[in-house]
Amino acid sequence: LKMFWFWLYLPLHLLMATSLCHSIKAPSTRYQQSFNTDLFNFYHSLILADGKETTVHLLKDIPKRYYFVLEEGRVLAPFSITVTPCDVPIEWSILVYKSPPGFPGKATPGDHDTQEVSKSQKVPSIVSTIFNYKGNSVETYMGMSSHSALYLLEFLSTERDTHITVYLTTDTTSGHLYPELPMDPRLDVIGVGHTTVTLAWKHSPSVLQHRESIQYCLLVNEKHNYKSLCAAETAIRSSGMKLPATLALSLSPYLLEPQQVMILSNSELSIINKVSSGEVRQVCVGTRNTYTVPNLSPSTQYYFDVFIVNLLTNASAAYTGTFARTLEEPEPKVTELKDGKVIHVVLDGKKQKFYSLQYRARHKKIHFTFLLCRGQIRVHITRNGKTVASENLSGLRYLSLKGKLLDTYLVQLRSTEESNSSVKVQASPHFHKPLFPLLPESLKIKSFSKLRTCRSVTIAWLGTQEESKYCVYRKKIEEDQIWGELQSADRCSGPESRHKSEKVLCKYFYDLNLQRAVTTETIKGLEAGTFYLFDVYLFGPSGIPVRYHSKVVKTRKKC
Repeated sequence: LKMFWFWLYLPLHLLMATSLCHSIKAPSTRYQQSFNTDLFNFYHSLILADGKETTVHLLKDIPKRYYFVLEEGRVLAPFSITVTPCDVPIEWSILVYKSPPGFPGKATPGDHDTQEVSKSQKVPSIVSTIFNYKGNSVETYMGMSSHSALYLLEFLSTERDTHITVYLTTDTTSGHLYPELPMDPRLDVIGVGHTTVTLAWKHSPSVLQHRESIQYCLLVNEKHNYKSLCAAETAIRSSGMKLPATLALSLSPYLLEPQQVMILSNSELSIINKVSSGEVRQVCVGTRNTYTVPNLSPSTQYYFDVFIVNLLTNASAAYTGTFARTLEEPEPKVTELKDGKVIHVVLDGKKQKFYSLQYRARHKKIHFTFLLCRGQIRVHITRNGKTVASENLSGLRYLSLKGKLLDTYLVQLRSTEESNSSVKVQASPHFHKPLFPLLPESLKIKSFSKLRTCRSVTIAWLGTQEESKYCVYRKKIEEDQIWGELQSADRCSGPESRHKSEKVLCKYFYDLNLQRAVTTETIKGLEAGTFYLFDVYLFGPSGIPVRYHSKVVKTRKKC
């Protein structure tokens, strides 16, 4: 129907535009100048749809225009226009072109024949700008329209190519496309920690009316706040990601790109986008109006935005964003290392924190010894604030460093995996008196399948060129315990915690030829078809034990 009225009055408006060019002075603004110039190009212009959100793509420095007219017979009808920039600031304006009722050439109600008006006839006409805006905020204009008026919307981007969304509606009584914001749309920061920020916001009236189809979505990033959801999605895409336009709303797992990580925790679905400017997190929290953002970095400024989203229409409205800086991480406690003393350090993999040891040198040459007991650990050593060593630990590691008397060494240890890790550390100026035993090339225990019987198992392990004591222990386990036993094994733990009945034997051996430094042992008296966990402990001259990698063997069921 709107199309019908537009084409019906198009010749009339063209005629009015011609008369206008002769009867009034050209407006001073750029929008009005371009409006007067292009009034004759209606046939190549676009009509703005009523009641539908329209996506408009803008090329840099090229204005784009949309027109709309109202249905005949609707005098002083209300209407609203909402424009949402999805990237850079834009310029947009609304111009109205109307003529007084009863001017020559306008058909009066009841006339069925259109009067012919000469193009040279001057018609009293009015063109005026009723709204203009420049920026990247979401703006809504509400006004009253007459059927005798033609409206022009002009959009311009002067920075770069971009896109916006435009929503025109003349139905102001049957609800809104966009969810409603509360009277106070600000986010409140109610708590800040080292790695968390707690936010709260006032409920949207839409939540009370349409609880099933409305939810809050939170966006966290380290760059700046976003004034609309489409602006946030555009920023993520421009960082090199192929982000689907509805990702933040649907959070569908099959839409994830390789640069995205999805986390499901406590019934909350989070998507973390790995972009060049840092992480961008998207979390939808249902209809709750408080949320604690976890796993943040200490001493880092974050920007928080909350969007109220209509899941049925994908339309959204943005709360006023806020920002907060997480607290600085407290200085780690420093443990003093003493000459020759061994310290056993257990590291929490989940917290990923450094454990610090300090050593004051009383000699020019210092020897650090690290025995990795469990997991994966990275060591970082500084001397008087300057890095002298940094590497991942493996097995037994000796580091010899040369400096000056009274140099201060800081040893920092960190687990590189999520499970707990542990290591034994020693600092000493006397390398010729090591407390740890000399280790073989491999700490693996080998079993021989062909020598396995229903009642016995044969195992072998490597030795060294140094005469040492080796003790063998066995433990009967169930099949579902195997993984847990192997994961919890600590290579630095001694046999003192083992039950006496688990001890099989102890023996001494060595060989100057490392290729022959191998020993075997047959453990008898076992049960048929049973899983056994075997451990070998190596004791050096100081008595400090090192545990080989545990080995699980199942005896034969039938022999």
